[in-house]
Amino acid sequence: MKVVIAGGTGFLGSPLSWAWAEEGHDVRVLTRALPPGQSQHESGTGKPGITRVGWAADGTTGHLARELEGAHAVINLAGESIAGARWNAARKQALRDSRILATRSLAKAIVESTEPPPTFISGSGVGYYGDRGSETLTEASTPGSDFLATLCVDWEGEAQQAARSGVRIVTLRTGLALEKSAGVLAQMMLPFRFFAGGPLGGGRQYMPWIHRHDWVEMVRWLVDTPSVAGPVNATAPHPVTNAEFARALGRALRRPALLPTPAFAIKIAVGEMAQAALTGQRALPAVAQRAGYHFRYPEIEIAFRGIFGD
Repeated sequence: MKVVIAGGTGFLGSPLSWAWAEEGHDVRVLTRALPPGQSQHESGTGKPGITRVGWAADGTTGHLARELEGAHAVINLAGESIAGARWNAARKQALRDSRILATRSLAKAIVESTEPPPTFISGSGVGYYGDRGSETLTEASTPGSDFLATLCVDWEGEAQQAARSGVRIVTLRTGLALEKSAGVLAQMMLPFRFFAGGPLGGGRQYMPWIHRHDWVEMVRWLVDTPSVAGPVNATAPHPVTNAEFARALGRALRRPALLPTPAFAIKIAVGEMAQAALTGQRALPAVAQRAGYHFRYPEIEIAFRGIFGD
C-alpha cells in the first residue's frame, strides 16, 4: 500500500509514518526540506520504507499530482505549531498560511490526478467548536467564531476542494494528543516536576484529549474504514476539565496539583494564545464510536498509566 503523508516528520506524523513503514508499506513523506520533486529514501527503513519527497506547500501543485498517483491514501498534517510562539498578526497569518496553502496544494493535486487516492484525511482541530463551556459537542455541532474556530472552518473548507468521484474526504478534529516525550504534555509536566503544578485559570474548561497511540491507530483505522467520511473528532470518549486533568497528572507524577496559574498571568505570558488554554471543548468522538473504533486509552487515568507506568 502506498501512503502519502504531509507533515509526516512531526509529533503525530512521525509515529504514523513509522507504523506503516514497519509493516512494509510504501510511505512517502512530503517535506519542504527538499526541493520540490526531489526524493530521498530514508536509509535503514527497508524497502519500500519511508521516502522523503520535496514539495512547496504554497497553494500550487507542481509535481504533486504525479506523486499522488496510485496512493491508497493521502494524510494531510501540515501546519505550524499553534503553541510554537506568541501570537501576533504575523504569527496568526503564518498559522493560517501553513494550513490553508498546504491543503490547497494537496486538494488541487488530487483533483488533477489521473489516478486519485480513494481516501484524503486532512487535519483540523477541536478548536473548530470555539469556547462552548460544558456543552457536549459532536461532529454535528456548529462551529465557533474565534480565531482558531475560523481557522479550522477555513482549513476544512480547503480540504473539501478535493471532492471528486471516488475520493472520500475525512477532516480530523484532533484534541490534545498526549505522550510524555514531546507535545503539550511535555510542557505541562514541567511545573509539576518542581512541585508547582496545578490547573490553568479556574480549571473548569474542558480538555478534549487523546493518547498519541490512539490517534495513530484511529488514522490507520479510518484509512481502512471506507464507510466513514466527513468530520471526525479524534478525542478520547471521556474528556476532563483542566482541574481534573491536573489532578490526574499530579497523581501520575506523584506531585501535588495545588497551585493554579491565574488567568491574568497566562494572558501576560502568552498574549492572545491564552484563549486556547483558558477555553475548552467537551468534544466526544461520536462518529468513531458509532463506526466501531475501540479506544485503548478511553480514560485519562488509564492513559497516564500507559504513558508513565504504574
